[in-house]
Amino acid sequence: MDRYLPRIADGILKEKLEKMGAVLIDVPKWCGKSTTGLQQAKSTVFMQDPQYQEQNIMLAKADSHMFLSGPVPRMIDEWQMIPFIWDAIRYEIDRRDSFGQFILTGSSVPADDSQIFHSGIGRITRMTMRPMSLWESRDSNGSVSLGDLFTGTAKGSGKSEKTLTDFSFLLCRGGWPKAVGLNEHIALRQAIEYYDGLVSSDLYRVDGVKRDEERMKLVLRSYARNIATQANNSTIRNDMVANEVSSLNEDTVASYIKALKKLFVVEDLPAWNPNLRSKVAVRTSDTRHFVDPSIATAALGLGPQDLINDLKTFGFLFESLCVRNLRVYADALGGKIYHFKDSQGLEADAVIHLRNGNWAPVEIKLFDNERIEEGAKNLIRLSEMVDASKMKKPSFLMVLTGTEFAYRREDGVYVVPVSCLKD
Repeated sequence: MDRYLPRIADGILKEKLEKMGAVLIDVPKWCGKSTTGLQQAKSTVFMQDPQYQEQNIMLAKADSHMFLSGPVPRMIDEWQMIPFIWDAIRYEIDRRDSFGQFILTGSSVPADDSQIFHSGIGRITRMTMRPMSLWESRDSNGSVSLGDLFTGTAKGSGKSEKTLTDFSFLLCRGGWPKAVGLNEHIALRQAIEYYDGLVSSDLYRVDGVKRDEERMKLVLRSYARNIATQANNSTIRNDMVANEVSSLNEDTVASYIKALKKLFVVEDLPAWNPNLRSKVAVRTSDTRHFVDPSIATAALGLGPQDLINDLKTFGFLFESLCVRNLRVYADALGGKIYHFKDSQGLEADAVIHLRNGNWAPVEIKLFDNERIEEGAKNLIRLSEMVDASKMKKPSFLMVLTGTEFAYRREDGVYVVPVSCLKD
């Protein structure tokens, strides 16, 4: 086995196993779910192993109790190949009356829900894994901790060794575990291979619907062109029509996007609706994002040098890179990521919201001191708009960047290179 780089998901999985009978890991393909599950599993069934696949299916149908027997946690890898086992697992957890019994790892192809009769609530909990953050891939030095920023104990200073050229590579490489540590040419091929496999086979397997491969490529390219924006399906449809597709309706676009969400390829950022002192309208549209920005570069046919030559596109994709990282770090803190924008144009590219009500707005700026200054002022304005009698004041304000130094400004806003951040 290749050297395992510890994941933030390791701690989340361990904690969930300590308080629930089973954990289902929902992930995009190539995310490293099986390898992560193996770190804590004591026995494993690999449903895709052709040597034992047929007998495993027969045993699961004939004697689920025997199939599920073995040292725990017992991992069922690609459990969706035998979706009926869900109810057997639920029953077995009740019978054993003990936590930490099973780990279910499912690929991006979901199970056939028609064969599942019970929800699993109270017995089976879900967790989401994503491609690796920069901290996990060893591309962040971790000098600034998001958790410490929330507790007020962060030193808030550090120095990044990453340049724009580095970020352009990291963005195109993505957070795919198999790409980390490889030479640049091979590493960059991983996202392209993921993209090619997605449009050629995975989209059919998600629900059995045969979709036009070229049309799906256009959907992905349009999504990539509108990344980090609140573009609606109509906008994406119009973009596709302007790029070689003449007959296409919004319902068709919506069906393609729905399939991409089922495959964990698309992960939009929902809007945050805080309690504000003013009556200004808050926009509720989601911000478009892929689960990893390298999918966007693969869809657009862009490489690192292309991003350097087009800093506007680089900026949008860099925002998506930062959102991916913030999502992974927020998972470790039990938090979620949102975005904020009102009718007057005030916005925060990301809002980190924890279960205890603590929150922090984040602006994302690739570089350029003028834009960083603008982002800091936006964050201060947003914090002043919040009705402190109805919700907490922000724990901190942060501009996340591709610059060199992490520091705390005189106005209290933190400026942090994403390559200095960790959970």
